[in-house]
Amino acid sequence: MPNHFVAFWNLENLFAPEGFATREPWIAQQMASDLRGWTQALFDAKIAQLASIIRQMNGGQGPDILGVCEVENAFVLQQLTARLSTQIPTRTYAVVHVDATRDQRGIDTAFVFDSAKYAVDPTTIFSHWVMRRTGTRDITQVTFTTQGGHDLVALCNHWPSRSGGTYESRGYRMTAGETLAYWHERIWETRGNDIPIIAMGDFNDDPFDDSLTLYARATRERGDVERVRTAACFYNLAWRYLEQQGHDHNGQPKLVHGTLYYDGNGNVFDQLLVSKGLLVQNSPITVDEGTARIELYPAMVDHRVAEGPIRFGLPKGNAAQNVNTAGFSDHFPVSVVLQEH
Repeated sequence: MPNHFVAFWNLENLFAPEGFATREPWIAQQMASDLRGWTQALFDAKIAQLASIIRQMNGGQGPDILGVCEVENAFVLQQLTARLSTQIPTRTYAVVHVDATRDQRGIDTAFVFDSAKYAVDPTTIFSHWVMRRTGTRDITQVTFTTQGGHDLVALCNHWPSRSGGTYESRGYRMTAGETLAYWHERIWETRGNDIPIIAMGDFNDDPFDDSLTLYARATRERGDVERVRTAACFYNLAWRYLEQQGHDHNGQPKLVHGTLYYDGNGNVFDQLLVSKGLLVQNSPITVDEGTARIELYPAMVDHRVAEGPIRFGLPKGNAAQNVNTAGFSDHFPVSVVLQEH
């Protein structure tokens, strides 16, 4: 039976070009200064840079399922999949996107998937609100049905940022974690505790933070998740990243410190969480946890900033100063392989 290569990537401010005709008026007003000078040429360059990395995943075959965040709308994803189709002709990529975000910049979570490998019933697509006083991104949920007839539930997350201070903003991420845990339990109630579930995203917290460990119930102990019967919890594959080895600017081995870097310090915000249904031996789909990794490609790594990713950026009125057309995103992608039996 086939393997399933699943990945997640924060695409960093993937907005349609300035003056996009059908942009929501409130987004146009909110983002006016950031998008000033965001030309069609720059947008096309950004799409090309992202596609150049995505096409390298999975041994050059591209991912089967890719969760993404920081995308403005379905249009930008359609442009990305169109570019990918010219580079990976064996793929038939489609998009799952719900334009329901209440984020202050209008950015969404979504999925890109190979429609030749998976069926998606539109009634299984949900956009879960994260209840808080200020606008935030929703959690996108979808059920992918494999060619073998097995279901995989996927939830794509982008939790509230640390703007205003890590401690001061942590309650918002705790609320997001509680929301994810709530819907995890509701899935168990409707589908049973053996249904395969993968939650992915930019959680804006590390694997050891309370929002993940206490509120989302995501642990580093696989055995605890395998044995649980009544309380839905996740096994957090991000702990595997801490064992991953990259290379410095001289090509020498160096442990990877994060999926993004701020002031030279690495954080592991981009994580993959799997349910009991992907761990137990009799499941139709199981995770190969040893494959969980940060997708590090040499062109992406900025050796000047602690081996972090090279950003593409937004013009904010000055493209020459704030955009690097050799860049990609301020996050590295992460991935794992699932095995169907």
